[in-house]
Amino acid sequence: MGWLALLTSCFLFLMQSLAYASDPSSAPSLQDYARHAQFINIKISPQGDYLAASTRGDDGNVRLVVLNMETREVMSSIAGHREDSIGSFNWANNERLVISLVREVGAFEAPIMTGEIFAINADGSRRQALTGPNSPDQNYVMAEVFDWLPDDPNGIMIYEFSLRRAEPFLQVSRVLLNSGRKIPAGRIPLRYSREGGVQIISDDQGVPRVVVGVDPDDNSKRLTMVRASEDDEWERLRSQDDLDFGFVPLAFSNDPNKVVGLSRTQTNTTAISLMDLQTGEEEILASHPDTDLMPLMGLKDGKPHDVIGAAYELNSLETVFFSGSGDEAFVQTAMGLQNAFPNQTLLVTSATSDNQTLVIRVGSANQNDTFYLYNREDNHLAHLSAAAPWLSDALIPQTRSIVYEARDGLEIHALLTVPPGIDEENLPLIMLPHGGPHGVRDSLTTFDRDAKVFASHGYAVLQPNFRGSGGFGDDFEQAGYRNWGTSMIDDMTDGVQHLVDEGIVDQQRVCAYGGSYGGYAALQSAIREPDLYKCTVGFVGVFDLDLMLEEGDIPERESGLRYLAQVLPPEGEERDAQSPIRNLDKLKAPVFLIHGAEDFRVPQIQADNLKAALEARDHPVEWMVKRTEGHGFLNPDNNVERWERMLAFFDRYIGEDAD
Repeated sequence: MGWLALLTSCFLFLMQSLAYASDPSSAPSLQDYARHAQFINIKISPQGDYLAASTRGDDGNVRLVVLNMETREVMSSIAGHREDSIGSFNWANNERLVISLVREVGAFEAPIMTGEIFAINADGSRRQALTGPNSPDQNYVMAEVFDWLPDDPNGIMIYEFSLRRAEPFLQVSRVLLNSGRKIPAGRIPLRYSREGGVQIISDDQGVPRVVVGVDPDDNSKRLTMVRASEDDEWERLRSQDDLDFGFVPLAFSNDPNKVVGLSRTQTNTTAISLMDLQTGEEEILASHPDTDLMPLMGLKDGKPHDVIGAAYELNSLETVFFSGSGDEAFVQTAMGLQNAFPNQTLLVTSATSDNQTLVIRVGSANQNDTFYLYNREDNHLAHLSAAAPWLSDALIPQTRSIVYEARDGLEIHALLTVPPGIDEENLPLIMLPHGGPHGVRDSLTTFDRDAKVFASHGYAVLQPNFRGSGGFGDDFEQAGYRNWGTSMIDDMTDGVQHLVDEGIVDQQRVCAYGGSYGGYAALQSAIREPDLYKCTVGFVGVFDLDLMLEEGDIPERESGLRYLAQVLPPEGEERDAQSPIRNLDKLKAPVFLIHGAEDFRVPQIQADNLKAALEARDHPVEWMVKRTEGHGFLNPDNNVERWERMLAFFDRYIGEDAD
C-alpha cells in the first residue's frame, strides 16, 4: 500500500472511530506490543480547519499528515530527509505549520535535535527552510522555537547558535514564515555550553525577559538573568549549583513581573512557586509533603498560559485546581475533563485560537494514549483515535500502586503488574528496576511495555521506586547517593520479600531484569542475594563503576564528572564492593546480556568485559547485541526478538516447567 493510501485509511479510521483492536478476549502478541504508535501527537489548526498528526512509518521515521476537517481528505504527507524524523510541530497560523527535525538514537534517550526548522502549508506547498544549510542564510546552526507569537500569523521567535564555534552566544531572531528572512532581536548574554543549554522565557509580546544557563564565570553554576523590557539591560538575578534543583521558570504569570516555576528552594519536594523578577523572592503556590507537583496550564489564544493547578502521584494520579485563576471558565472545563478520565493523565495538545475546540490526549499505565476532540461550546467529546489502537480493547495486564516498608523503615512506593485472569498467589516474579537512577521514577502515567509483555506471559512484575528515585523529594533522592549497590538494592529485595510475605509471589521463582542503571541493579541484586534470584538480565547496563568514569558520554562533560562524583560510591574498596564485575564470585544466577553496538551513553565495552569475565569463570551467560541499536532498542523486530529470548530465558529458570 502506498503512503498516501495508507495515510488516507488511517485518517478515515481516525475520523470515523472505526474499531481497530485485537480480540478483547485475547492478549496482544509480542508484535502488537513492539509496534510503534500509529499516532504520536495530533494538533488542531487555530481556526479549526485542519488536524495535523505525527505518525511513524515502516522505515521507523516519523512523518506528519494533515487532514481537512470538513472534507475529511488528507491534504499532505510531510517527511524529513534521510534518517531525520519529524520532532516538534505547531500551527503558526491557520494555513502554515512549523516543524523541527530530530534524529532518534535509542529507546532510553531523547531524540537529538538537528537544528533544522522549516515552514510548510497545510497542503504541502511552499516548503521554506527557516534554519540550516537550506535556509536563506545557509548557516550551520542549532536552532529552536521559543515563542509562537499568537498575535503575529507570519512570525515566530527562535534562538540559534553556530555549530562552528565553541560555546557561542545565542542569537535571537524573529523569523518571517513566508520568506524565511530573519529579523535580529538581540543576543542572549549566556553562551551555549556542552555543560548545558540555555532556557528562554518570553513575555506576551515575545520579548525574552528571563534566561537560565551556565554561569560564564563558573561553569559549575546555573545563572538566572532577567530584564524589565526589551530596551533594558540584562541583570544577574541568582546563581545556583548546577546539580541543585533550585528554581526552574516555566512561564509568566498574569503579572508581567512575576514568573511561575518549579522550585525546591524552600521545600523538600518540588513545589509550584511564583518568583518576583525584581527581588528574586519566591511565593510558594502549592506543595505536597511527600511527592513532587507538576503544573497544569491554562490557555490564552490557543497556547499554554499561566498555571491553573497541579498534578501529582502518590498512590494514585491526582489533580488540584487553584482558585483565583484569570480564566475561571477554562478551569471549570479542565476540572470536568479530568473528572471524565479519573486516574489518567490529561494533556491539551492544542486548541483553536478562541480556546473553544481542544485536542486532548489521555493515558495511563493501564490505558495506551488516546486522542479526543472536545468542543467547549456544546460540551461534546469526540473520540479521534488511540495512539496504538490495536491495544485499546485487548486483554492488557493491569498495573497498580503498592507501598511497603524497607528494612530500615523507609516507605517505598512501587508498581505491581500481574497476569490477567489468574489468582494472585505464588506467582513467578520479574523484579524490574528503572534506569536513571536519580530523578527518574516508575509511574502510573506510563504504559510500560516490558511489564505488560512479561505479565501477559504469566509473570508478576515489580517496579520499585527505591531510594534515589525521583518524584519523592530531595531527601529521598539523596538517600541513594553513593548507595547504588547497597541500600538501593536492599529496597528492591525488600519489595520482593513483601510480595512473598503477602503470598503473591513464589520465593523460589524470582528473576531480575533492567535497562541502563536497571541492568546494573539486576546483576547487583543477584550478587547481593544469590539464593533469591534464579536468573538475571542486563539490558544496556553498567557493570563496572570505574569504567563509567572513562567510557560513554557522561564523563565527556565536567558536569557529568561532577554528577558521578556526587552519586557514585567513593573510589577504592567501597566502589569495588558495589561494582558487579568485581564480585562475580558471589554470583549464582545465570546471566543474559543485551546491548546496542551504537550505545554512546553506556558503550558496549561494559557488556563485553562482563561477558569475558563470566566466560573465564565458566558461568552461564547468554548474549545478544544489535549492530544498529543504541541505548535501548528502537526497531520493533529487535524488540520482538529480545522479548522472545528473554521469555525463553525466564521460562527455563522460573517458568512452570523449571527445575
